[in-house]
Amino acid sequence: MYYDMAEERMKEALNNLSAQLVQVRTGRANTSILNDVRVDYYGAMTPLNQIAGLAVSEGTQIVVNPYDANSLKDIEKAIHQADLGLNPINDGKVIRINIPSLTEEVRKNVVKDVSKMGEESKVAIRNIRRDANSDISKDEDFTEDQEHSELKRIQDLTDKFTAQIDDLIKKKSDEVMTI
Repeated sequence: MYYDMAEERMKEALNNLSAQLVQVRTGRANTSILNDVRVDYYGAMTPLNQIAGLAVSEGTQIVVNPYDANSLKDIEKAIHQADLGLNPINDGKVIRINIPSLTEEVRKNVVKDVSKMGEESKVAIRNIRRDANSDISKDEDFTEDQEHSELKRIQDLTDKFTAQIDDLIKKKSDEVMTI
């Protein structure tokens, strides 16, 4: 019971990290960096990918093709307001976003940020472990051996998720440093 709850919460923490890492710029065009952009579309804040087609062109450019041509200005404004460091170019039919290549210094800073995200996720995993261990220790239904066994299972689970976080961070860091 405690193990399953801890595992579920740790999966959630890992999924949150994965979602954060997808949005990290690597110098290559990737439509996922626009996932959090919301456009004021007829009075409703709508995700960009619901009102426009997103595609990568030439590996260094994202093309935003709105389903409704009247929304071009609103989409352009929303991308500017999202503060992603991107400069949308409106040609009257589509919006083109050139993804600048990252300098070595910027790449190193991005890797630091990625490492920080990983460390925050590890802290979340350790907090989940602490909560589970506390619950197990308070449970009077466990014998001393059962308690020890459950604590070991929780620690093994923590080690497994920590290793997965390390793998994600290493892959993303390698991707950022690759020119």
